[in-house]
Amino acid sequence: MSVSSHENRKSRSSSGSMNIHLFHKPGHADSLLTQLNLLRQQNLFTDVVLRAGNRSFPCHRAVLAACSRYFNAMFSGGLKESRDGEVNFHDSVHPEVLELLLDYAYSARVLINEENAESLLEAGDMLQFQDIRDASADFLEKNLYPGNCLNMLLLSDAHCCERLLELSWRMALANFTSLCKTEDFLRLPKGKLLELVESEELEVEDETLVYEAVIGWIRYDLPRRHEVLPELLRSIRLALLPESYLRKQVACEKLVTSHKLGEEIVADAVRCKMKILQNDGLVTGCCARPRKVSQALLLLGGQTFMCDKIYTLDHKTSEIIPRADIPSPRKECSACAIGCKVYITGGKGSENGASRDVWVYDTLHDEWAKAAPMLVARFGHGSAELEHCLYVVGGHTAMSGAFPASPSVSLKQVEHYDPQLDKWSLVAPLREGVSNAAVVGAKMKLFVFGGTSANQNKLPKVQCFDPCQNRWTVPASCPQPWRYTAAAVVGSHVIVIGGDTEFSASSAYRFHSDTFQWSKFGDVTAKCISCRAVTSGNRLYVVGGYCGAQRCKTLDCYDPSSDTWSSVTTVPYSLIPTAFVSTWKYLSA
Repeated sequence: MSVSSHENRKSRSSSGSMNIHLFHKPGHADSLLTQLNLLRQQNLFTDVVLRAGNRSFPCHRAVLAACSRYFNAMFSGGLKESRDGEVNFHDSVHPEVLELLLDYAYSARVLINEENAESLLEAGDMLQFQDIRDASADFLEKNLYPGNCLNMLLLSDAHCCERLLELSWRMALANFTSLCKTEDFLRLPKGKLLELVESEELEVEDETLVYEAVIGWIRYDLPRRHEVLPELLRSIRLALLPESYLRKQVACEKLVTSHKLGEEIVADAVRCKMKILQNDGLVTGCCARPRKVSQALLLLGGQTFMCDKIYTLDHKTSEIIPRADIPSPRKECSACAIGCKVYITGGKGSENGASRDVWVYDTLHDEWAKAAPMLVARFGHGSAELEHCLYVVGGHTAMSGAFPASPSVSLKQVEHYDPQLDKWSLVAPLREGVSNAAVVGAKMKLFVFGGTSANQNKLPKVQCFDPCQNRWTVPASCPQPWRYTAAAVVGSHVIVIGGDTEFSASSAYRFHSDTFQWSKFGDVTAKCISCRAVTSGNRLYVVGGYCGAQRCKTLDCYDPSSDTWSSVTTVPYSLIPTAFVSTWKYLSA
C-alpha cells in the first residue's frame, strides 16, 4: 500500500468520529518466546556463544540482556565481551546449571529440585537472574530441616537471601544441641560459630554443652583455631556452669591453661560465679547473663485485683508453682525483672492510696526485700528495664486533700532506678502524660505505646526515650488508639497485643524499633482484653485478660520460627494476673 493511499483514507475518516479497535493477542508473548527458542536451537540469528566447561551455548544478546542485568551491563558497557562473539565462564558456572538458566530465559520455565536448587541459587545470584535466585531460595525454604540448616545458613548469608537466612538461623538456634555434634558444625567458619554461641537466643538448657561444642570445634583444626580460643570463651556464659565443673574441668583444660588470656577469662568467670552463689550484689557481666531460653516465667496476681501472690511457670511440666507471698498486697502496681530479681513498684494498698513502695523478689533465694521508695507515689504506671536499670513511666497519683483518694490526671514524670546504688532520680518527662500504657525497652531506647491521656482519652501515639540524650520524641502513631495493651520484644521487633475493647484485642501488631514502622502481626489465638505478655526463650507468652465477659484461662505461646500459636497450660480460674515477667535463671551450684 502506498503512502498516499493511507493518507487519503485518514482524511476520509477524519471528518467523522474515529472508529478504534484495539487488537490484543493474549498468547503473543508466549508464542514469541517459543519462536525465539526454536531459533536458538537451530542456531539462527544468534550473535553470542556462552561457554561453560566443555560445552557451548549459542544465544541472542537481546534475550540475555532482557532477562539479566549482568548480561545487560556486559553487552552495553563497552567491555571486551560486548565486541567479541564469545563469553567463557570456564568452571565458574556448571554447564548443566547454565543450560537451565538459558532454558528459563527462552521459556520462562525451570524445574527446581533438591539436586540443583543450591547451584541455581548461586548461579542466579551471580548472573543476576533474580527470579531464579528467589525461586530457588523459596524451594530451599520449603525443604529446610535441621540436617541442612547450617549449610543453608552459609548459603543464604553469602547470597543475601533474607528470608532463608532468618529461617535457617532460627532453626540452627533451636537445634544447637544436636547440630553441635555434626561435621557441618565443625566446619563452620569462626565468624558464624561466634554469632551462634554469642546469641542470647541460643536454645540450650545447659551451658556446658556450648563450652564443649566450642572446645570440639577448636580441636577439629587445632593449629589454626587455638589462637581464637579467648574470643570464643568470652562468648560462653561461663559463670552459668556448675562451680565444680568450672573449677575442675574448664580451669584445668590444657587448651585454656596454655593460653594466658584464656586463663584470665576463666578466672574472671569463677569470681562471677562466687558472687552469684553468695548473692553478693548485682552481676551484669556477659559471662553471667543467661540466654533467653534460660529464663524463668513469673506470674504475679491474686484472687481479686489485689496482687498478693507470685508463681513460677515450669517450662517442662507446664506447672504453675507458688512462691513466697508478696509482703504488701497492692493493686494497679507494675512489675519488671532485672537479672534474677523482680521489682514491684507503686500501686494502691488496702488503704486505697497511691504508694511509693518498691518490693524486690530474689528468684534465686525465694526472698522479698524492700528497696528505696520512688520519688513519686503512683499507680496504673508502666515499668521496663534498660541497660540493667529500671524506669517507671506515667500512671496516676492521689490528689492531695481528697478523701477517699481520687486519681490525678495522667502523670508525665519518669523515674530512673539504679539497682547497684539503690537510688531513684527523675529523667526527662513524657511529651504527654499517660497511664495504663505498654512500656518496653528495645534497641537502647524506651518505648511507650498508647495509654490514657490527661483528658482521659486513649492516646494514639508512640513515645520514645533516648537515655543518652535524656529526651522524649514521638516517632510514630499507633495503628489505633490503645490502652491496657501488652507489649514484648521478640527478636528485633516489639509485639503489641490486647487492649481494652474486643476490637483492639482481636489483632496484634509488630513495631519495627529501627524504622518506627508498623506491620500487622496476624490473628491471635486468644483474643483477650487487658492481657499480659512477655518474651522468654525466643517465644512470646500471653496470659490473663478477658474473652468477652469471661476470664481467659489459658497461657498461650507464639513461636516465631514456625509462625504458630499453641496453648501451654491452664491458669487457675481463681488467679487474676496483674503482671507477667521473665527473669534470669541461675544454676545454684
